Amino acid sequence: MKNYSFITAAATLAVTFNGVYSFSSPNINRNVAFSKTSTATFMSGEAMSEAGVPSPTSSGDSNVSDVEIPTKLPSEKGMDYIPLATMLATGQLAEADQFTRDALIVISGAKEKGRDFVYFTDVKNIPNTDLATIERLWQKFSGGKFGFSVQKKKWKRAKGDFELWCRLIGWTTQDGEVERKKRWFGASEFIYNVKTAPEGHLPLTSALRGTSLIKKLLTHPVWDNDDWKIEP
Repeated sequence: MKNYSFITAAATLAVTFNGVYSFSSPNINRNVAFSKTSTATFMSGEAMSEAGVPSPTSSGDSNVSDVEIPTKLPSEKGMDYIPLATMLATGQLAEADQFTRDALIVISGAKEKGRDFVYFTDVKNIPNTDLATIERLWQKFSGGKFGFSVQKKKWKRAKGDFELWCRLIGWTTQDGEVERKKRWFGASEFIYNVKTAPEGHLPLTSALRGTSLIKKLLTHPVWDNDDWKIEP
């Protein structure tokens, strides 16, 4: 995982990512310096507007906005989801997307098996609790636009047609007369913007090893009912 550092100072939340990946335990290695409050404060006009995240209601200084970062984020695997909540709240969508994939490696048990990817047979080991926590955060900070449950609705609309599904959620692009999948590696062609991305565009799931992983995630038992929507 990335090593995430969050520092709250002078009414500004600075979010930095040093690009170091490591997993020495079920918890994500991170260095967090928060005040003893569940409110993160940050400048409102920069990262959030660039990512299309609606600015919360301002209080006090018109240049500063406060947004409450959820702290009751249950996990059966000892995962800390506060970094994910903070990334999503502050418009760091690319980082939140990567965090989500990295978290799935841990909570599925793939990391314990020495793998840095999730195989479709690992999905059954992902606890409902953790997937629900991840989903509520994506839903909360995208206004219901992003999340696996949104992707599942698109999957139903596509009647299980993977190619059509990719079009519906904006994972394809046109190169002249040729339609192709958007490039992920190098300069990503995906859209990390709540306003401009299609519904269900995020989070991303790799299909390099086939579509079975995506199908298993979208048919996980947590989506059998709406209990995942219940806040802890």
